[in-house]
Amino acid sequence: MDPEYFTSYDMCWGTLGTVRPFPGFHADRDALEIQAALESKNAGTLVRILTNRSNAQRQEVAQAYEGQTRKDLAAALKKALSGDVEVLLLELLMPPVQYEAYRLQQAMAGLGTDEETLMEVLCTRSGPRLQEIRAVYKQMYKKELEKELKGETSGDFAKLVLALLNKSEAAGSVQRDVETLSASLNGKKAEAAPWIEVLTSRDSDHLNKVLTGLELTSGQTVNLTVEKRFSGDFRLGLSVLVQCIQNADVYLARRLATMKSSLVHGIMVSHCEEDLLCIRAAFVKLTGASLYSSLQVGVACSAASDAALHIAHRHRGTDVFFSSNRNSSKEIICRLCWPSVGPKTEVLLVCV
Repeated sequence: MDPEYFTSYDMCWGTLGTVRPFPGFHADRDALEIQAALESKNAGTLVRILTNRSNAQRQEVAQAYEGQTRKDLAAALKKALSGDVEVLLLELLMPPVQYEAYRLQQAMAGLGTDEETLMEVLCTRSGPRLQEIRAVYKQMYKKELEKELKGETSGDFAKLVLALLNKSEAAGSVQRDVETLSASLNGKKAEAAPWIEVLTSRDSDHLNKVLTGLELTSGQTVNLTVEKRFSGDFRLGLSVLVQCIQNADVYLARRLATMKSSLVHGIMVSHCEEDLLCIRAAFVKLTGASLYSSLQVGVACSAASDAALHIAHRHRGTDVFFSSNRNSSKEIICRLCWPSVGPKTEVLLVCV
């Protein structure tokens, strides 16, 4: 097991992720099975193996496959698969930092910019992690992430985005920060600069106290203050930042509740080994329904939606088999979402 991902095998079982290292793992055996599945275009076997292994184990499988065949596993998947299943399995093969860099690049690709996805990644990742992402982004795309973000954003929103990319944790006084933010709202037009300065340079505990203090001072929620006093992309960005400071799990649960395939896939793959159990709990509290059942109903029944369901219903320590009238990304998302203990289980997914 790669120590970059887990300091010990025992430690990983106490994480808040749903995808965990597979016991009895043998990279060479998995690679041989994948080779046979690719030759027969058996997508079900590919889904079963790749969603029941941790990311570190997937990297070992990819290396073993290349050693056996002298071919790149990602390239082989591209050749054998198509559509959303292909995309989602390729995303699962990416190391975590590389995947975050990919998500940022995709948010800026093509016509228009997905500002909220940019904010999601920047707000839910620590300063050191963002520096890793920046370095990997340059390796992958031969471009500077900061320069790319500058080109895709403007005004106060651009300042906020760049401040988050370079975020740090400086000491500060809660009372002074409350007064600074309160004073920024006194004029006819609210000042953006103090919000950017304070909210991107303090630790989360400090900022939660600041936001609570501001609410007591103003007599309304910070979200309502942001909604009333700011506009445009900066309002969106500041709203996302405030929600992530207050409770990132709840914010991500709200994103998942939209059941938009691209959002569901991005969040599930990004968080399945870190804190998806917390996001699932927040989802239940927010919607009154489990994430797993909501994904079955809400995500389009396509080749990619079943794949995501596999992530959602990932069984700890077992190779889980899902029956479906077609192999799809819904199965994969299911596997990523739900860890459990027990013998091999067959779950019937009914696609309607």
